[in-house]
Amino acid sequence: MINKEEFARALGELRKNEKRKFPQTVDLIVNLKNFDIKRESINLIVSVPHKFKTIKVAGFLNAKSKIIDTITKPDFERYKGKFAKKLVKDYDFFIAHASLMPSIATSFGKYLGPAGKMPSPQLGITAKEEDASIQEIIKKAEKSVKIKTKEPSLKLAIGKEDMKDEDIAENAMIVYNAILNALPKQKESMRSIMLKFTMTKPVKLAL
Repeated sequence: MINKEEFARALGELRKNEKRKFPQTVDLIVNLKNFDIKRESINLIVSVPHKFKTIKVAGFLNAKSKIIDTITKPDFERYKGKFAKKLVKDYDFFIAHASLMPSIATSFGKYLGPAGKMPSPQLGITAKEEDASIQEIIKKAEKSVKIKTKEPSLKLAIGKEDMKDEDIAENAMIVYNAILNALPKQKESMRSIMLKFTMTKPVKLAL
């Protein structure tokens, strides 16, 4: 089992690298073994304690919102083909009112799905359109890590270089433990764990 001190050690190693002109993203890399992608796939959304990203949000709502860009149902017809692709590319995250989900799936599903941006009951679908409800979803999304196994290696953003090491390590521990507990063979399914900054080589952690 990896502890917080081991993550802190790896961060110390990473900080010895050349400083860049921008705050690099901190990635957690988990390489798997003895894991059948088709039969044992993992699909989780994990909430971490420390915010590490700012996201651009749009909403599929029944009424225009004052706090996020809004696409109401009458607008759906305007977004076809390249316009739908551009919409999905321009925003990091989408909120949807539950009543609109069937129409969203029909009009935007083939674009939102592959991009991993389809609103879900776990994160993004709301029964309320009040500002407070929307803000709460955004706040949660900014502290969320999506974990989905498409190949036997996971690379997940869990922090930013300009955060405190302790906060990055806490985020890393939460995500690491979520993956560990979701794996059928747990530690036996982990080949290696690494941390890296955007522009650095990975640092391997002791399993």
